[in-house]
Amino acid sequence: MSGPDLGGRVALVTGASRGIGRAIALALAAAGADVIVNYHREAAAAEAAADAVRGLGRRALALGADVADAAAVTAMAAQAEATLGAIDILVNNAGIALRRSPEALTEAEFARTVAVNLTGAFLCIQQVLPGMRRRRWGRIVNISSGAARGAGVIGVHYNASKAGLEGLTRGYAARLAGEGVTVNAVAPSLIETDMLAEGREALARRVPLGRLGRPEEVAEAVLLVAANAYMTGQTVQVNGGMHFT
Repeated sequence: MSGPDLGGRVALVTGASRGIGRAIALALAAAGADVIVNYHREAAAAEAAADAVRGLGRRALALGADVADAAAVTAMAAQAEATLGAIDILVNNAGIALRRSPEALTEAEFARTVAVNLTGAFLCIQQVLPGMRRRRWGRIVNISSGAARGAGVIGVHYNASKAGLEGLTRGYAARLAGEGVTVNAVAPSLIETDMLAEGREALARRVPLGRLGRPEEVAEAVLLVAANAYMTGQTVQVNGGMHFT
C-alpha cells in the first residue's frame, strides 16, 4: 500500500517552526500538501521550515500570529488563503508548557496556557471551518497530550488545557460527521523536543519502550488521521506504551 496522498491540499500547521510542528509540516509536504508554517516569535526557524517544505517540491508560506489573538488568527487565515488557497487541513499544534507546581502556578499563567492551548485551537477552527463545510472536505487534527488523561510532568494548568482540547475535538467531530469534515486528536507523551530539555534519561526510563518518542513518529499519526475519511472524534495516543503503566 502506498502512503497517504494529500496532493492538491493546503495545510495550516500552527506552532510549526520547530519540534513536533515542524515534523508535521514536513510530513504533510512529503504526502503532497502545500503548507502554511505558523509561528509566534521564531521567524527565522519558521522560514527555515518553509524552505524545507519547498525542498520537498511543495509551496510554503511562513506566517507569524499568536493563536490566542483572534484578530491575528483572522489576518493569518486571510493571508494564507490569498497566497496558497483554501485551507483543507488544520493541525492545531501551537502550545505552551510552563512547568509549575500547584503552589507556584499563578492565575495569569493558568489563563495564558488555556488561551494558547485551547482557545487558540478554537479560534483557528472557526476561521477554516466555513470553507471546509462549503467544500464538504476538511481535516482538523488537534495535538493533545497524555496529560489530558494522566498526571503529566508540566502542571495542572497544562492538564486542564489538553483535556479541554480533547473535549473540543469530540464536540466538533459529532457535529460535523455528516459534512465531510473529520476532527481528531493526536496525544503524544514524552517526545524529544525542547519541552523535555532536562531529565531526558530519567523520563525515558518511565516509557515501556525504553526511549523517548521522536517528532516524526507523532507526525506519522497526524498523517494517519488526515488521510482517513472514516475516522473522527478519536484521540490517537503516541506514548511508547505508557498506557500500560
